[in-house]
Amino acid sequence: MTQQLTGKVAIVTGSGRGLGLAYAQELARHGASVVINDVDQAVADEAVASIVAAGGSATAVVAPVGTAEVAAKLVARAVEAFGRLDILVTNAGVLRDKSILKMTDDDFDTVIGVHLRGTFTCVREAFGHFKENGVAGRIIAIGSPTGQRGNFGQTNYAAAKAGIVGMVRTWSLEMKRSGVTVNAVIPVAATAMTRTVPYFAAAIDAEDRGEPMPDFYRKELGFGTSADVAPVVAFLATDVAASVTGQVIGVGGDRVQVWTHPEAIVTEYHNGGWSLEALEADFAPVLAANLQTVGDEFPALPTELQPEKVG
Repeated sequence: MTQQLTGKVAIVTGSGRGLGLAYAQELARHGASVVINDVDQAVADEAVASIVAAGGSATAVVAPVGTAEVAAKLVARAVEAFGRLDILVTNAGVLRDKSILKMTDDDFDTVIGVHLRGTFTCVREAFGHFKENGVAGRIIAIGSPTGQRGNFGQTNYAAAKAGIVGMVRTWSLEMKRSGVTVNAVIPVAATAMTRTVPYFAAAIDAEDRGEPMPDFYRKELGFGTSADVAPVVAFLATDVAASVTGQVIGVGGDRVQVWTHPEAIVTEYHNGGWSLEALEADFAPVLAANLQTVGDEFPALPTELQPEKVG
């Protein structure tokens, strides 16, 4: 264990397993006491035990995030167990992937409720505590490449993750005077979802064998393990990052990135305003030359990493 976060207390939602657990363990490794959150008691208990066994301090709240009541319970547990709260990582999420004509209202509302509303209620509760107690807190909200670029079959998830980034930018303005920083992290890592995708088979196979993933994944794609993402979350929680707020940081494998805020890439003017005819004549060619891509476009796999070569 190191000491950068000694004396700090963190809540990590959705931290029973996967990326969330990696974030919680990394924060604890650097000295923070952690409130684990999951919907499964056994999973939460195991996560707490893993931190305690490594010399850290942890407790758990078993509840689905989304409501104001659960957000209040999380903050109250941090204060009751450890006397304070300094860091909030909003990671909890669910998936209900379907194309739009197959996606039900419940599919949409469930994902929005956990990701977007859950982030909102937890941040609101944590910020209220920070402001009332004069804490220059750290808020790290977990986004996704899908929220940045879109992905087929993920209307609900894309909306939630894009919304989180929009809220982060707004909150960075609202919380600046209180000394609270708020940033988004965009992780790219092996998860249960990527495990079933043939494109990532060689990377997943290497991880299962306890071997480093091939450089193609770690460097060119910026794709790695949960442990690769966690240090960025811990960094944003430290005093070193006190001036970093309103930012979107991408991380995966050997790569770390700063995502730009949306900016106009071309600007055209027309005296007296634009008519349909003027748009067709003057703007259409400019638009055609500047159409933006959507979705992630992956390069072709090297021959030795193609699925039929794996295993």
